[in-house]
Amino acid sequence: MTKRVAILISGSGSNMVALAESMTGDHPARPVLVVSNVPGAGGLAKAAALGIPTAVVDHRPFGADRDAFEAELTRVLEAAEPDILCLAGFMRILTPAFTARWAGRMLNIHPSLLPKYRGLNTHARALAAGDAEAGCTVHEVTEELDGGPILGQARVKIEPGDTPETLAARILPWEHKLYPAVLRRYAAGDRTPVWMP
Repeated sequence: MTKRVAILISGSGSNMVALAESMTGDHPARPVLVVSNVPGAGGLAKAAALGIPTAVVDHRPFGADRDAFEAELTRVLEAAEPDILCLAGFMRILTPAFTARWAGRMLNIHPSLLPKYRGLNTHARALAAGDAEAGCTVHEVTEELDGGPILGQARVKIEPGDTPETLAARILPWEHKLYPAVLRRYAAGDRTPVWMP
């Protein structure tokens, strides 16, 4: 049975596009909804251009009430009946109640070689530490921030003179390869990690 995938975004949606464009042919999943917490996020127009239904759940009217925001987000998601949620640049920290609701069905991509550098500013932190390589990780989402089981990683050599911006630009194409490869495997019921390159 084909899996139904909802993708959550906050920005330009480049990983969302990579995921959506991969779900064709014999792929075991199809995109059914793209949701953003930011009205006017660039990824919404890209999703619409791909023929994917979109929705917005603006977090700002909810203020500090994360439970109320997530209740509305859950309502919107459940209407689409997804089997899998893919976080693709979704810049909200989710509560334990939300992650428990979707446990075993939610993926995220993070721009570091987890378990290193959970949270933000990952490329700057890798450079400040003098690391020889950086990269990106796809993992299952749990209540522990960026702490769920690793489902794939792509590694990129850090070059002399790299800045957070140049490093991010070299890692992004690997994000666009890794996330679709993990999703294909995950949607088929295979949790074996994908390692790149």
